Amino acid sequence: MSATAPLSAEAPLLAEQPPGRVRVQSVDVVRGLVMVIMALDHIREFWSPTLVRPEDVANASALLFFTRWITHFCAPTFVFLSGLSIWLYAQKQPSRRAVSRFLLLRGGWLIALELMVINFVLQWGYGILLLQVIWAIGWGMLLLAGLLWLPRGVLVVLAAGILLGHNLLPVLQPTTTGTALLALLHNTPFVLPVGPLPPFLVAYTILPWLGVMLAGYLVGPWFRLPQPQRAQRLRWSGVGLLLAFGLLRATNWYGDLAPWSIQSRGPLYSALSFLNVTKYPPSLLFVCLTLGVALLLLSVTETAASRLSRWLRTFGRVPFFYYLLHLLLISGSAWVWTRLAFGAPFNFSFATPATWPAAYQPSLLRAYVVWAAVVLTLYWPCRWYEGFKQRHSYWWLSYL
Repeated sequence: MSATAPLSAEAPLLAEQPPGRVRVQSVDVVRGLVMVIMALDHIREFWSPTLVRPEDVANASALLFFTRWITHFCAPTFVFLSGLSIWLYAQKQPSRRAVSRFLLLRGGWLIALELMVINFVLQWGYGILLLQVIWAIGWGMLLLAGLLWLPRGVLVVLAAGILLGHNLLPVLQPTTTGTALLALLHNTPFVLPVGPLPPFLVAYTILPWLGVMLAGYLVGPWFRLPQPQRAQRLRWSGVGLLLAFGLLRATNWYGDLAPWSIQSRGPLYSALSFLNVTKYPPSLLFVCLTLGVALLLLSVTETAASRLSRWLRTFGRVPFFYYLLHLLLISGSAWVWTRLAFGAPFNFSFATPATWPAAYQPSLLRAYVVWAAVVLTLYWPCRWYEGFKQRHSYWWLSYL
């Protein structure tokens, strides 16, 4: 059976099932890498926020800019690999209906966890519900549960249309129910009042991230090819995306809300302006840059055998476990630190500078030290959970 052949509701997704649990090493290594980098951004927000926005190339230092910029690769790579992992998961299932059922349950589970658990971990002291990447992945799964029944060609057109065209959509002012629903699909971050509930801060809208997830799902069949052929496709696709980024960015013609410009601070900051693409929502150029690098990494890490790759693979094999644990550790340790340093717990992640304790001073060195400590601390529980998953096949392990 070809990778693109139509399937009935109960037909096998592959003519021959691979024996046992077969994992793709490059997926685990690259996912582990971006998850380690992801922790840096969350630590910076809790442990070292600054008066200057890191993306403000007119005022931020180069180190502060790159500390934030490098973490831009996390969300799109994570969402892309989620789509790819869904395709890989589907190949081991008896029917398309079983995959749809799983996606509906897991998508709803992720949305519930974002609202009721992750917000509780992050927002002690603040009455707001933040909708971030787990929310977007959850909705992507819910929608993909229906979309995977469509022919592959239709999905290719849909993914391309979203990623290439969503920059043409206007920024909305969600003042009515209709505009609020549209803004949930595509908009810059906005606050959405919802009756008696705490207001929602919508950071990740659904449509562009669905496009990224679909792209990962559609790349899935490449991972049935022999490794050299797969690596070649990934490599040239990555190069193509980076070339598209360079050409479109250089001309300021299309693909990002914020054009780059020559900076009076010198060539270095002009280069930073060139790299400073829009994440909320992810612009075409943001996706080209980040996924271009991700595809290149996927092309070279399948055969990696270094100690670092094995270490990253451990994190990448337990992504959601790591995600929940790293947020709990970062937020909890910040609670303890601020209580000891300033006499009372203080959540810098959501506070305005006017409310910061008088004794507080930002320090990127502090952020990097805490980052190293958090990642090293998380290795051992993640290694234990990786082994636990390999030894057991409980149904609930698919949800954590």
